[in-house]
Parts: sequence; structure tokens; C-alpha cells
Amino acid sequence: MASHSPRLGAVSSLLLVISVGLSFGVLELEASHQVYTLYQEADGVFNSDQNEQQPYRTSYHFQPPKNWMNAPLVYKGLYHLFYQYNPKGAVWGNIVWAHSTSTDLVNWTPQEPAIYPSQPADINGCWSGSATILPGEKPAILYTGIDPQNKQVQNLAVPKNLSDPFLVEWVKSPSNPVVAPTIKNHINASSFRDPTTAWLGRDRIWRMIVGSKIRQKGLAFLFTSRDFVHWILAKHPLHSASHNGMWECPDFYPVSTDGVNGVDTSTVADSGIKHVLKVSLDDTRHDYYTVGTYDRSRDRYIPSKGSVESDSGLRYDYGKFYASKTFFDSIKNRRILWGWINESSSVENDVKKGWSGLQAIPRAVWLDKSGKQLIQWPVEELEKLRAKRTELHNTTLVKESQVTIPGVTASQADVEVSFSVSLSDLEGAETLEPSRTNAQLICSQKGANVAGQVGPFGLKVLADQKLEEYTAVFFRIFKTQANNYVVLLCSDQSRSSLDDDNDKTTYGAFVDVDPRREELSLRTLIDHSIVESFGGKGKSVITARVYPRVAVGEAANLYVFNNGVQTVTIPTLNAWSMDKAQIN
Repeated sequence: MASHSPRLGAVSSLLLVISVGLSFGVLELEASHQVYTLYQEADGVFNSDQNEQQPYRTSYHFQPPKNWMNAPLVYKGLYHLFYQYNPKGAVWGNIVWAHSTSTDLVNWTPQEPAIYPSQPADINGCWSGSATILPGEKPAILYTGIDPQNKQVQNLAVPKNLSDPFLVEWVKSPSNPVVAPTIKNHINASSFRDPTTAWLGRDRIWRMIVGSKIRQKGLAFLFTSRDFVHWILAKHPLHSASHNGMWECPDFYPVSTDGVNGVDTSTVADSGIKHVLKVSLDDTRHDYYTVGTYDRSRDRYIPSKGSVESDSGLRYDYGKFYASKTFFDSIKNRRILWGWINESSSVENDVKKGWSGLQAIPRAVWLDKSGKQLIQWPVEELEKLRAKRTELHNTTLVKESQVTIPGVTASQADVEVSFSVSLSDLEGAETLEPSRTNAQLICSQKGANVAGQVGPFGLKVLADQKLEEYTAVFFRIFKTQANNYVVLLCSDQSRSSLDDDNDKTTYGAFVDVDPRREELSLRTLIDHSIVESFGGKGKSVITARVYPRVAVGEAANLYVFNNGVQTVTIPTLNAWSMDKAQIN
């Protein structure tokens, strides 16, 4: 399903995130945004009892009570989640900025909508943007609006009452739009959106970027301002890359080279810092990022040598995950990543469900010791929901073996498991040809039922007793011609549902670990229709959206399996049933 998912982000201690999803429609606003006028309700009334009977609604991933959504900010000790929400339908249209608050990033309380179309500069839509904390702890939002000519322009809003920790009311600037495409600046008015979190330079001048394209070149236009109201287009973009298409939802932020702590977006340092540029590719619906250096004297971002600047480069998540945004959490001194998970069902089925779209679990993000990639891990607050636990220790999985994990609510669980393979068994691994660089293709061709030498081994989740339905998350290990080893993480949805009307794509990613020297770790969050998997202690992540027909609720089961020739050992496995979070 195609989608555009704009978002809000934050500097210092503020982040807001928004997204939008689409597939087709009768009124087209722009290539990526369409209104499904046939599927809008006259009166948005939601039956909460009916919601309790829906097997695919999640229990600890953020969702609004009904209808279409996608989507935070830290201010006066509260996290704020702003998200685009359709009060009249389960698909995109009639969008307002809904608003929820939390003390722990897990449990959320609804607030009144924060922003809705009301000015000429946003009368046809309030799309995504970012939040920045100005001096004096004053939040300011820059967001994309759609004007009467359907041009994408950038607008400014600020809280009405800074003493209100809930930030209930926002006031739009009378100067809106503060940035607009013109003939003079040669900016495409239909490809100019998603202003990111601004940062303050040593010269006390603010900088922010806006996603765009010139033909097929993706780029991040750079703007500067002294007062946060009057913005000037810089002489050159912060960065660009050919053959990328439209750059949506850009995100630009510093990361520490010395540890896991987050870094404020406006931090100015001469050492111990690298920068990350993330862009959401409109053409492929994937987020990719590079790690590099920010040349402050020239306002240029330079990716590190060897970086791949295309859809085949590094991704936060190799499954369903788009329009992501990070923010610096000043409460716990960390950087938090949010991303949007769209549906795998049809628009018609979304309308029947009465809702579509949700947020991935917020993840802490930091730079790996290698300096080449990011590590992601679910925020520690999620562990408060862990309830009954089941353990396995030193369990051996021989060829074609499978072990049931009992005593866990398999439809709502958190599973951490590690696998090890002996050096002698690793010697039997198949050789991977150098030309085979597409992890997803390999996983599609070598699914969970295709026996290999070392693997597949891993988890079967949301599985029925007859194994007619299950989602398999597993590893395979290959040997290279240089006698090194390659680890592949797969998320196989091919048998996730007996309903053939759903998207059942299989995903894959390489994991930068050496099985000769370390165990292979896998953490999987299961939440009714979400399977969010973290391989290699967060080096590679895959999120799946699945809709089993039989393996729902108490009929869901959880297994560990090995379908490879070589023996695999499980040193430890811990699985927890998860309590339900309070979400709106």
C-alpha cells in the first residue's frame, strides 16, 4: 500500500511526529496524498465494545481509538505525541493534528486536537513538521501547509500558554507561510515538505532543512534564520543524492562516538560527534540513513566513505516502517526514534476494521562501536509491561526440531532468545556467492521451510497448532569465499495468514555479527498483528504487519525451531506475557 507519512521532530527536548497513508482515491492533492472521499464517514462514532473484539488491534503499540492515524515531544516532564488523524474515516482525509501525552512513552492520555486547517497557508491541509525548543524553553513548530493553490508551504505555530505542561492550545504565526516556493528560488511547489528540527550554530543563526527533489535528485534544502520567523534559502542544499526521487521526512541529528547517550540537536562540538542524515524515499516507501560528518563552516553534510546513498543502503528497519523521526529526550539523555507502521490489508478491510496505521515501539538509538551503523533498542519503559515469564536454558535444537514455549500469552509477548552454533558446525555452512547482496531476495527464496546447512533457526510466532499459519523470524548463516561468515535475519510472512487478500511479503537483512565469537541474539515483540524483531542486539530490525485468521488470541502459539542440518543451541530464552498499556 503506497503512503506518505510526514512527521514532527524535536530539538533539545521536543519531538512531534506525524504521518499519512494512502493507496488510491478520487481527489488527488499531490502524488503522495490522496483523499478517499468514498470512505469518509458522516459522523465518526466509535464502538469501544466492538474494538475489544477486534483481534488485530494492538495492546501496547500506540493507536488512536478509531480511524486513520500515524504518530512526540518532551516539555515540562511530559512526552507529547502529535499525529495526523482522520476523525471521519479509516483512510487518509479530513486530517487534524491529534494529540496525546505520556509520562513514560508507553501509556498515553488523549488531549484536544492541537492544529487543524484555519489559515490560507494551510487551508487545504496541515501536513508534517518538526518542533524546536527556542531559548527560554519555548517550543516552536514548523510544519507543511497546503495553500489555496495546493502549493506546499512552511508554517510556524507556538504554544498559547507556556505554563501549560499539556500544551493544549497552539497559535499560528500571522506571518505564515514563513517559507514558500517561488519562481525565484526554483523550488517545486508540489515537492517541498517536512521541515525538520532546527539547530543553532555558533553564529547564533538557526538552520533547518526541508525535503524536496529536482527531477530524480533527492535533496534537503537548507534555510537559515535569526529570529525563527524570517527564513532565507541557503546557496546550496545541506546534501543531495542522484536517482533517489523525492526526499520525504528528512531527519538530521548528531550522535556520540563515545557511548550510548543521546546528543541535543543544537550541540556544537569539535570532536566525539558524528551526524546522521535520514530520508524517507517516496519512490520506494523505505527509510534509509547514512552516518557522516557535518562541515559547519560550509553547511555541508558529507557521508562517510563507503556509504550507500540509495534504497539499498542502511535502513532503520527492513520491514514495514516509514516516515520516521528522532528526538532528543532530555529527561533520560537519549535519542528516541519513532516510526510509522502501515497496514498490510486492503483499504476496504481497513474501513471494515474502522482504523488503520500505528506507531512502532519507540526505540533508543545510538552509534555502534564500529562507527558505521546505528543500534536500536525498545525503550526500557516497555519492560514495565512484562508479566508472567517462561525460561529455557541450554536447549539443543537438532535438525527439523521444534519446541513449544508454554505459559506465555503468545499473541501479546516479548521474547528474548540467543542462539549459538559450534565452530565445527559452522564449517558446514553453505557458501554465499559475492553477487548475492539482496537480503530480502535471499529470504524470499529461502524461507522458513527451505532447509539449509546452518539455519533456518529462530521463532515461529502467531502460529496455530497445525502450523497452517505462522510468521517465522529466523537466522541463516553462510560462509564467504574468504572463509568468513555472513548472518542473515529473515521475517517470513508467506504463511502468516490463510487470507490471501493481505500483503505477505518476506523481509530480510544482513546482521553485522561474527557467529564464531558471539551468540546470535533475537528480541521479538508480538502484539496481535505486529511482529517487531531486533537481531544482533539491535543491529538489524525488521517489523512485520500480519493478520492470521486462526492463530489469534488464545489460539496463538509460540515455538523455537531449527530447520537446518547443523545443531543449534539456545543458551537462554526468556519470554514474557505483556500487560496491556493505557492508550487513549
